Amino acid sequence: MKSERWAHLLLRVGTAFAFLYPPVAAMLDSVSWTSYFPSFIRVLPIDSLILLNGFGAVEVMLALWILSGKQIRIPATIATLILIGIVSFNLAQMDVVFRDISLAMMTLALALWPKVGTTERLV
Repeated sequence: MKSERWAHLLLRVGTAFAFLYPPVAAMLDSVSWTSYFPSFIRVLPIDSLILLNGFGAVEVMLALWILSGKQIRIPATIATLILIGIVSFNLAQMDVVFRDISLAMMTLALALWPKVGTTERLV
């Protein structure tokens, strides 16, 4: 396997882990994770556990899609937007969400990665 393919695989695995960990951790301690929802979402007349589990399901689906590598630009772009949103709405918690900026760069790299089999050269 070429180094580019290994790099692509490592980006996908790292990103998938970052999206699989929160739903699992939220099952063990939901209170800590609901605080990351923006206040305009927390005031909706929807139970916070339903929101948390729904968002967790989205995270799991994204993680599995990213792991599959199929049409990687779509889930990677969605993941990038989610991560930017998490940081944007939680600036007061920058000591915790600063890592999401790095993860957003990883997902953006996946979204911009040249298609496998193209003649475009990787830098």
